[in-house]
Amino acid sequence: MAMSLKIFSYSKCGTCRKAIKWLEEKEIDYKLIDIIENPPSRKNILDAITQLGGVKFLLNTSGKSYREIGASSIKALSENEVLELLVSDSKLIKRPFLISSEGIIVVGFNPSNWEKLV
Repeated sequence: MAMSLKIFSYSKCGTCRKAIKWLEEKEIDYKLIDIIENPPSRKNILDAITQLGGVKFLLNTSGKSYREIGASSIKALSENEVLELLVSDSKLIKRPFLISSEGIIVVGFNPSNWEKLV
């Protein structure tokens, strides 16, 4: 059974590069998608919020967009308002953003979590 993986990545993201290198070393097929050019859909983001247990797990807290808005400003927003920010600015989304062919979503790169998925 071959699983297909979609990875939303940002070329300047070191974590994304590590994740891609890991997939290549394991000879795992994946489709690379530029998260800036083609961000995850609203449905993908909603699915991720459901699977991960909340919108906070999707936020790229080390990114420039997040720092510009400010943690306290984001914490003051409703989950729906944060969702709108994620939909409007893909740099706020934690990367890499991986979707398996089964619809399982993983954000960030943790080799042990990825190992379980693949």
